[in-house]
Amino acid sequence: MNKPKSSKRMFDWARPRMPTREEMADNRWLAPIAHRFLSPELWRFTRRSVPRGVSLGLFCGFIIPFGQIFLAGFLALPARANVPLAALVTFVTNPFTFPFWLYVANLVGRFTLKIDAATGGLANAQLSGERGQWFAQLFETAGVTAFGFLVLAIVSAAVGYVLSSFIWRGLVARRRARRLKRMEASLDQRLRKDVP
Repeated sequence: MNKPKSSKRMFDWARPRMPTREEMADNRWLAPIAHRFLSPELWRFTRRSVPRGVSLGLFCGFIIPFGQIFLAGFLALPARANVPLAALVTFVTNPFTFPFWLYVANLVGRFTLKIDAATGGLANAQLSGERGQWFAQLFETAGVTAFGFLVLAIVSAAVGYVLSSFIWRGLVARRRARRLKRMEASLDQRLRKDVP
């Protein structure tokens, strides 16, 4: 017979991939503040810590392409966010997805700053020579892309917070409803046994 699928598939998938409290405590970079990471409230899945962890992980994942896990861990302390969830969500930007996000950030930056790729910008018109134009275009593209990453970080953090809080409330409500149904079913069985 097939094993029934877990209603907590997302958590079943995520829990083995999250760093444990001991792994983070043994990390040499986190050793000076490891005692703060061991606080149990930072490792619980609650209605406040989960959305904060998702939001913080998305922000750190987009704002810094390297070392975002450590930044998310450090910022989770004062924000009282779920540390393993914040670290896990930063993997939205990883070496495999980074080229895609680089392209999206460039598009978002160009759209936000209203820069048309065909015109070349003011810096290109002022610099003469082939090298100067190439440098100005590279600088403009890098600046636009960095601004796009900033916009992605802020918007994804806000959207992630709202979505994760709604999803968390829905999961908790569904779990509570199932628990109540089981309690009602067991109470009905007991009442039927008691009736002669």
